[in-house]
Amino acid sequence: MTVTLMWEAAAAPGRGAELLDWARQAATALPGGFLRREFLTAPGDRVLVLTWWDAEPGAELPELPDPAAGLVRRQVHRWRFTSVAVEPAG
Repeated sequence: MTVTLMWEAAAAPGRGAELLDWARQAATALPGGFLRREFLTAPGDRVLVLTWWDAEPGAELPELPDPAAGLVRRQVHRWRFTSVAVEPAG
């Protein structure tokens, strides 16, 4: 089974690049074992990190911590999803 962890944070004004750098360094410090890891950005200096794991839905998996309070403008959001289908482009 594939479990995807989503971590999303909104940077403090003007600190989007710094938050992305922080997220990439924090993710590198986590234990390995993931199938895939992806970093995305969105308008409003938001940073999204997705990690895919071969695990059961309730498994304990390493997650990114919260960044320093001054780096973000609101609480970090986290979600956990379970893959139900993968369809190739067609």
